[in-house]
Formats: sequence, structure tokens, C-alpha cells
Amino acid sequence: MKAVVLGAAGGIGQPLSLLLKANPAVTELALYDIVNSPGVAVDLSHIATPSKVEGFLPPDDGLKKALTGANVVVIPAGIPRKPGMTRDDLFKINAGIVRDLATGIATTAPKAFVLVISNPVNSTVPIVAEVFKKHGVFDPKRIFGVTTLDVVRASTFVSEILGDRSLSPSVSVPVVGGHSGVTIVPLLSQSSHPLPASLEASALDALINRIQFGGDEVVKAKDGAGSATLSMAYAGAEFAGKVIRAVNGEKGIVAPTFVNLASDKTGGDALKKELGKDLEYFSAPVELGVDGVAKIHGLGKITPAEKVLVEAALPELSANIEKGVAFVEVPKL
Repeated sequence: MKAVVLGAAGGIGQPLSLLLKANPAVTELALYDIVNSPGVAVDLSHIATPSKVEGFLPPDDGLKKALTGANVVVIPAGIPRKPGMTRDDLFKINAGIVRDLATGIATTAPKAFVLVISNPVNSTVPIVAEVFKKHGVFDPKRIFGVTTLDVVRASTFVSEILGDRSLSPSVSVPVVGGHSGVTIVPLLSQSSHPLPASLEASALDALINRIQFGGDEVVKAKDGAGSATLSMAYAGAEFAGKVIRAVNGEKGIVAPTFVNLASDKTGGDALKKELGKDLEYFSAPVELGVDGVAKIHGLGKITPAEKVLVEAALPELSANIEKGVAFVEVPKL
């Protein structure tokens, strides 16, 4: 099982690479970045786990060498969000980075499972898909937007409200929609551990807002020194681990992830009907299998308040997706 991290020397890339090195299911780990990746690779290579680690830089076909034989490719590359920076500012820089890396994957490892962390995910996942389409290698079952941090935050914050942090690993809350601000919709009514009936409406609203804008909480606390890197690396490694387990044949693994709804036509069409909108991408609970997406689950039973949240997410989500698609369609000058 060869895993590749593109953007391995950055704030997310280094701890993500460490966590993948710690995963015994990974037998080979290739790290690529524009700087420092060989050093990070040597450092990690001393860890007593099975995987062989190599680091690559752009010269001498480094990207191609890193990607050759890849099974799973995780992309945390790009710049982090700084205070006062909108996701739009972020888009202008990260979109080009993701497009170029996607071109490398499409030409060298078109059958790999691609896990996109680079923000804004609502737009970068469509960018990867459009690049793959241009190269004639697009398989919607194999491209994922990693929304796991929203799920991890929901588990953590719900366990805090329940007054027992030891519950957090077992608290499961489906988070649907997209991966930024109002497009993040936590379905708290479906939490494995129900919230107290006595929880006031204002406290519930505050919890939803905290899940949606948890990234801002970290950006503010880091005070100009970056965004959510360590928690994102943890979430990325969690999701990569699930994909690897599913590819290795484990059944019944379901996780929310931002996917192209054509990856499961039946489930995707049913979800579009539920949403009342013909979206191309949406984050929903997805059953993972040996070929990637096995089944897209619907929203299930949601409350009227959650329906309002879903409806509020759709216009922004739709615009984000369009933006990603248009970026690849526009000819490079």
C-alpha cells in the first residue's frame, strides 16, 4: 500500500506524514513538496514501523517519481488561511497548486484514490475532477474531499456539552453539505449520543456555529501563525486510514466525504431529490469499498431546523463548485 503526501513539508503535511508513517497498513510512503521533503522523509524513516519513506522535490521529475505506483494520494498542499483572509483569497493561490498536482496524478497514477485537503475543498475537488476529465481518466468513485475535521470537531464539541470528553472517540455526528462556513451542516439530531433535552436553542445555535466556524477559532488563536494544521492532519490521517481499510477489503466503513454524486448514481440521484437541487458534488455519509465510493447515503430523518441549514448551504455550495469547474475550463494565459 503506497501512500503519497503532496505538500508533505507544510503545517498539515508534516504531522499528516507522521501519522501515515505510524499506520502499519502503509508499506511505502512518498513525500513531495517544493522544499524540505527529503529531510522530513529521512527524519520519519527512522521510525520503527513497516513503511519505507522517500522524499522528493520538483527537480528531476520528483512529482512523477513520488506518484509512481501510488495507491492513495493525499493533498494538503497550498497556503494556510491567515487572519483577515477570505476563502476566496485562498482560492486564487491554492487552485493553481491543486490543478498542477492533479495533472501529475492524472498522468502518472490515474487509478490512485485522491484525498483532497487543500482548501477551499468545495472548489478544489471539482478542480481535480475537471483535470482528470481533460486527461480522460476521471473516475468519480476515486476522488474525495476530506471533510473529516468537521466530523471530528462535532464529536469533540458534543462530548464537551455532554460533560464527558472520554466519549469523544465514540460520538458520531453526520456532517453534510460542504467544507466551509455555512455549507457545513452538522446533523446533530442524528448524533449517536443525543444532546440533553434541556439544551437551550441559543446553546444549540452556538454549537452549530462553532462546528461551522471552528477553523476561524484556530486562526484567531494562532494569531497570524497559521490555521488548523494539527487537527486537520489528524482528521486527514483518520480518513486516509478508512479508505485504506476499505481498499484492503474491510466492509461497512461509512464516513462523510465530499464526492461527485455520479460516483453512485442511485444514491446520488436520490440525494439530489432530497435536496431539491441538481448539485454535482455534496458531502454525505459514504460507504467506502475496494473501488472507492460504494454507496452514497441520503440525509435520513432531519429536523425542520436542519432542513433550513441544508437549504442555506446550497447557494454557496453551488457557487463554490462552479468556481472550481470554471477555473479549469478557463485557458491558461
